[in-house]
Amino acid sequence: MTTTPILPEGLVAVGDSDPRSLRNMLGQFATGVTIITTCGADGRKVGMTANSFSSVSLDPALVLWSLARTAPSLADFVNCSHFAINILRHDQHGLSNQFARPASDKFAGVDHDTGTAGVPLIRDAVATLICRNHARYDGGDHLIFIGAIEHYQHAGGEPLVFHAGQYRAVSPHPDLHC
Repeated sequence: MTTTPILPEGLVAVGDSDPRSLRNMLGQFATGVTIITTCGADGRKVGMTANSFSSVSLDPALVLWSLARTAPSLADFVNCSHFAINILRHDQHGLSNQFARPASDKFAGVDHDTGTAGVPLIRDAVATLICRNHARYDGGDHLIFIGAIEHYQHAGGEPLVFHAGQYRAVSPHPDLHC
């Protein structure tokens, strides 16, 4: 005998929803905000805002992030040997906005250093990882990048968070007194 599952009221089948509704639902997961940077084959500094960053493995040290297949910088990230993941501090939302929009020079006025293979490193980030471009995987309308961490630093501090389409700041949980 086959039974039909009884689903809780309010669940929406993906095929019955519009893309904006799905995006709004996925936005309920709070994420940190990063700027991913690299150096183009022509020496151009390339950067973009991303919140699709996640750790994968400690041994070997691997992380992942994803990039829309329609992104103008896709070829730069596919062909680079290294990229950096700059985890933004709570007050760096202006930088996040600057790197999220198209511009001829996203690095204009941005304090940064240079890392392995010319990769730009955003100063004063909560943490910075320099990664070898280790592998890429199909992720539907995105390409998933796996980075092998070669160098990192972390200054600490409060991170910039994105939730439900807005920047947020974190605070200690009121029930925990650590």
